[in-house]
Amino acid sequence: MIQPWFGDAKLGIFLHWGIYSVDGVAESWSFFHDQVPYDRYMAQLDGFTASAYDPEAWAELFVRAGARYAVLTAKHHDGVALWDTAANDLSVVKRTPAGRDLITPYVAALRARGIKVGLYYSHLDWSHPDYATVRPDGQDPAERGNRYSMPPVGEESEERWADFLAFHRVQVRELLERFEPDLLWFDGEWERSAGQWRMAELADEIRALSPHTVVNGRLTGHGDYATPEQGVPIEPPAQPWELCLTVNDSWGYQPQDTRHKSPRQLVRIFVEAIGGGGNLLLDVGPKEDGTLLPEQIQRLEALGEWTSRHTNAVYGTVRGLPHGHFYGPSTLSADRRTLYLFLFDRPNEYVVLRGVRNGVTSARVLGTDAVVRHERVGGLGDVPGWEYVHLTDDQLDPLCTVIALELDGELDLYRAHTRD
Repeated sequence: MIQPWFGDAKLGIFLHWGIYSVDGVAESWSFFHDQVPYDRYMAQLDGFTASAYDPEAWAELFVRAGARYAVLTAKHHDGVALWDTAANDLSVVKRTPAGRDLITPYVAALRARGIKVGLYYSHLDWSHPDYATVRPDGQDPAERGNRYSMPPVGEESEERWADFLAFHRVQVRELLERFEPDLLWFDGEWERSAGQWRMAELADEIRALSPHTVVNGRLTGHGDYATPEQGVPIEPPAQPWELCLTVNDSWGYQPQDTRHKSPRQLVRIFVEAIGGGGNLLLDVGPKEDGTLLPEQIQRLEALGEWTSRHTNAVYGTVRGLPHGHFYGPSTLSADRRTLYLFLFDRPNEYVVLRGVRNGVTSARVLGTDAVVRHERVGGLGDVPGWEYVHLTDDQLDPLCTVIALELDGELDLYRAHTRD
């Protein structure tokens, strides 16, 4: 059962931070796809200092952004842990100049500000000697696959796979017992079946050790919510969900990637997510020293500034109208008596609401409380007419305008009508 806080969090910050930020290469994938030799990739261990790491500053930024939770990559597919794991010696504590656990101060800084603590953990581990020892169920044995994830033909070993699972469970237990995260964000489940991962057993163990911890859907059938990436679903999932999205085009720090989305684009994506009943998990990539790019800081602050002026339309709301009632996203207050319409573009005199049986008792621009004119046109019997809401250019927000419509009761929708 998902915790109530998750549905009202609306915004989380994703942080992909690891040794890949030293050279600014793609996290783990750069060696998996032979873009960088494995030895050169792992040599980044020698340059990872975390010398300017300030989790207090991170947490303050997240507050300004309006985020209610954050998720940090405790271990990516390269197998390098950001905490002092006892399962092996591949950690920033033992193998990098940083020389210390980076998770504990992150957890403390977030909790001091009431931000929920999320930790990312990759099931797979392309550096572990016992990982590439079995094939996915049903794979043709003649198919070689990637050497970091699949064994050569004839070198499969169920015993070594069992050793890897034991290692995997030790690390998951460490994260749960040491840090008591509010959320575990798993990844890397796709290379094995749920049976091979023994996911049902893992889910039971997580529930027993930390029943308050929310788990994402990459527990293969045992998670609490869905996690689409990099694109808002046209038909939002019926269950709780979260869109994970990069501020630019990269998850981790890559200095050549300057394609940062504009504040207006980010507000639009955010609104599309919450209007569909989801959250936005917005990703930034710290540099190896722990600092964030000014461009990414500016965008988080711009998103937070917009949210602070439209709080009532964001927090404490549920998913809005189904498609067809309004040409744009919307949210609904928890008591279902206030409807919030989000306007991305300049309207041509008015916007129109369709198929709402309720009367509209007032219409105002959120953030300024400017009252706007509205009128009901048409309708017959049970079939409601159109609600026209008139706006002028000087009432528009540069990023996204929000109209609050007060209804004369709980939202009552008209969806279809047939007549013989």
